[in-house]
Amino acid sequence: MKLRPEQLAAHLRKTLASLYLVYGEETLLAREAADAIRAAARERGHDERECLTVDAGFDWQVLRQLAASPSLFASRRLLELRLDGARPGEAGAKALCDYAARPAGDSVLLITAGKLDWNTQKSRWFAALDEAGVTVPAMPVEPRQLPAWIERRLRERGLNPMPEAVTLLAERVEGNLLAAAQEIEKLMLLVGDRELTVQAVLAAVGDSARYSIYDWVDAALLGQTERVARILDGLRGEGVEPVLANWALHQEIRRLTALAFARSQGQPLEAALTAQQIWEKRKPLVRQALQRLTLADCRRVLRACARTDRTIKGVETGSPWDALLANGLRLAGLELLADEV
Repeated sequence: MKLRPEQLAAHLRKTLASLYLVYGEETLLAREAADAIRAAARERGHDERECLTVDAGFDWQVLRQLAASPSLFASRRLLELRLDGARPGEAGAKALCDYAARPAGDSVLLITAGKLDWNTQKSRWFAALDEAGVTVPAMPVEPRQLPAWIERRLRERGLNPMPEAVTLLAERVEGNLLAAAQEIEKLMLLVGDRELTVQAVLAAVGDSARYSIYDWVDAALLGQTERVARILDGLRGEGVEPVLANWALHQEIRRLTALAFARSQGQPLEAALTAQQIWEKRKPLVRQALQRLTLADCRRVLRACARTDRTIKGVETGSPWDALLANGLRLAGLELLADEV
């Protein structure tokens, strides 16, 4: 059974499964989920704790032995298996399937892992764990989901936030969930049970947002002009090389140009998206961009990316960052006054 991190607390108040798998790349959510499971196990008398860390030389027979042997010092036990970045391999997959089929009667098994790709999530051992227990994916919170996540967390801690305060806080911590949690704890101490205003956020919260070059491209695809400028400014402040940002934008524009051309030739968009191997998750972003961009628009931005590349290499004069901003805004659908491409 799969549960989102925000569903876990309600589940643990009602019951405690014999097996949990917490996985994903969002460290804060994974850590909090694992801590909640540990606390629930302690409350139900699982006082003994055994921790195993999987590495290259790990002996999976140890897990079998622990599952077969009774607890030495308590009536109930918490077993922790830490995969971290490791994969169980053939021997581990078999051991995990065997455990899922016959879990230890006096134990709760908590497995923690990092990011698991789709192939891993389709594996036999993952399916066995999901069927026998509870899997909790700690996935990154998308920018559009972040304000709701922040508001829920603020209210859980007794704060009464104004909508504008939530929006400002989301902008200042985007891409950095750990910073968001820390700032919320700080606001709880500073504001108490009073209404959380924009002024309180401005006074207490620094700019802890973290972005990637792909966040910048996605903002442009979605037509979010202000966010395009804010993310690019953040990337520049973090020391990201402009050649990487231009590469990411160029790759996206090449795909958009190919899709726009296919559409101009009468090919159905869905068929063109499949031919370009666009991920299902990214299809809505691409469709939204193609609603406002013509083939001529795509070709203009493609030429602008080529010119930006020459600027970065010193062949043409100008500021690479100004050029990147202009290209991102063009992709977002903003018509620039000095658009000579």
